[in-house]
Amino acid sequence: MTDLPLEVATAIRGAVLPHLGRPETRGAEGTSVGGDPTFGIDVIAEQAAEKVMESADEDLAWYTEDRGLVVRGTPERLFVVDPIDGTRPAGAGLEAACVSVAVAPFDERATLGDVDEGLVLEIKTGTLFRARRGEGVRIVMDGEARPPALSPVKTIDGAFWTYGFRGRPVVPSAVVLEELIDATSVRGAGFELGSATYGMTGVVVGRFDAYVDQGQRMIDDIPETRPLFEKIADGAVLNNNPYDVAAALVVCVEAGCAVSDAAGRPLDDRPLVGSGADYCVSTLVACTPELHGELLRALDRGIERLRERMGT
Repeated sequence: MTDLPLEVATAIRGAVLPHLGRPETRGAEGTSVGGDPTFGIDVIAEQAAEKVMESADEDLAWYTEDRGLVVRGTPERLFVVDPIDGTRPAGAGLEAACVSVAVAPFDERATLGDVDEGLVLEIKTGTLFRARRGEGVRIVMDGEARPPALSPVKTIDGAFWTYGFRGRPVVPSAVVLEELIDATSVRGAGFELGSATYGMTGVVVGRFDAYVDQGQRMIDDIPETRPLFEKIADGAVLNNNPYDVAAALVVCVEAGCAVSDAAGRPLDDRPLVGSGADYCVSTLVACTPELHGELLRALDRGIERLRERMGT
């Protein structure tokens, strides 16, 4: 059998790479199933993914951000493909754009915990992450195999971390993240890079100490914030969907990262197939359990600050 996850990721990278940073591919050309705009560069990536899947000589089921679920024949495997996680960085020609492929036994009710293989391929650099559940992680960077290299950082003070503001209301998000931003703005660093996958796998190689996505926790804990999300996204909720994090979660778990949602709960029981407001997840990945615990406590305090500010 062909190595289909690698084949589809390589095909997407090959199609997208010449278009990185080109203004003519940054225009919105439609809307994805989950409500996010589909840019020209997304169309190129989706077409490349579809071509590989359609030509595969086996029964398949696959899910992509823009097309949704496709079932051909009686498949044994389900491929959840995010052709570009980091569309906006890709449009700007930056490194934070990845192909993400998660694989699980076929079941339309599959969960994130059912994913047994994850592949992430950085489009600009070619860095490859592959993980199989219970078998560890393989990383190829600059043509050489490398082991995971998690940072030993245990405290927020001075940490390097990433977060996401795309589709999240800025002022309420800043209230929740205030303590983290202030603790790292001088002695550490906080980055908004536009890709959950790039942020999460960055923890695996020591590029970052943590990835924090608080968006869906804000809605879960304070439902009054939901209209603020919908206002800036034409009625949609654009927190991370399962396809954004499915492959990277397996990579992070197999590398030994501390992983949960932004309230400290496991993500394994969350649906794998689907997108939009009913499927969004928050995510917290840290290099050490100690840092993970500090981040959770800081998020708890941030949620309480927002609750008080909103008078709920």
